[in-house]
Amino acid sequence: MKQAAKSTAWAYQPGVCRELLGTRAMVIFAALRDHLRRGVNRLMHGERDDPYNVLSSVGERVEATFAPNAALPTIAETVVQALELPFTAITLKQGEEIVEANYYGDKQVASEAVLGVPLTYKKRTGEELLLSPRTHGESITKADLQLLENLSSQVRVAAHVARLTAELQRLRELLVTAREEERRRLRRDLHDGVGPQLAALTLKLETACSLVSHDPETSSLIADLIECARTIISDVRCSVHALRPPALDDLGLIPALREGAAQYSQNGLCVSVEAPEDLPPLPAALEVTAYRIAQEAMTNVVRHARARTCTVRIGLNKVAGMLRLEVEDDGRGLGEEHKSGVGMHSMCERAEELGGRCDIESQAAGGTFVSVLLPC
Repeated sequence: MKQAAKSTAWAYQPGVCRELLGTRAMVIFAALRDHLRRGVNRLMHGERDDPYNVLSSVGERVEATFAPNAALPTIAETVVQALELPFTAITLKQGEEIVEANYYGDKQVASEAVLGVPLTYKKRTGEELLLSPRTHGESITKADLQLLENLSSQVRVAAHVARLTAELQRLRELLVTAREEERRRLRRDLHDGVGPQLAALTLKLETACSLVSHDPETSSLIADLIECARTIISDVRCSVHALRPPALDDLGLIPALREGAAQYSQNGLCVSVEAPEDLPPLPAALEVTAYRIAQEAMTNVVRHARARTCTVRIGLNKVAGMLRLEVEDDGRGLGEEHKSGVGMHSMCERAEELGGRCDIESQAAGGTFVSVLLPC
């Protein structure tokens, strides 16, 4: 009891209490100071003092990005936001050229003293992560370099995938272009070569049949040959039409669209085409894609839109090297049951095959708007 009373008396001595309170205040102040310092640093310099958080943020954003071509823009945006940089870019090597594939931030404020972090992947060089300093003349610390080195290990894989995706798309475009050019050549050869020759052969057989009309057996044999030749001509004609829309070679892209619009103008629907008088010669793949997409869009208007007017606009931007196609109607808009239809997917896939884009949306005032951009 005496010992307990002595301990209690000692604990309540004024000097000891002041010392304990001072120690506690120092601990609280130190914690508050560290918290404020981290907050100020995060505000002024981003999260470079917390490299784990930066790396995890980049990893999470990339993992949540499904499209390979969207990974690099996501990385650039995350780096700018995490490190409070004015500008970040990622360059890719395409052939012998270094192309600035993706960037985020204000490109105009990027100074000439841009730091380049190599993104070497399996001894392949050329890709870089470019970062603009926060202020002119700001030095890069060892901690910054270590963070960027750790960051580049994640970015280099995404850059490699993006480069492969771009190369795959380029090869796909070349394949589609070569396929359509070959189809155009085959159609021309069949239409101008094999077709007329078979027609001439049929006429000669008919002449021979009339000359041997006195010989029933020979005449019957020649008649069978004539029928066989006519069947072959019909098959060749079907093959010619399947290779490429005949209207494109017979009329050209703009007149073919006008002819299609006239056919779709029925039952109170008026379809018009707004286009220049003439377009320069276009690649076969570009002509077929634009024609098929416009045809599918007009078909959807006739079947589902219940519209009174439909306008098809087409034009070529020579500076940007883009062909623009628009189909707009004043119908009931795009219903939920039609958004996943085969026709919608077909239009988008045709545009993507050439590295283009097809956007389909319902308008607030009613109707559907189809916008297509195709690189020439």
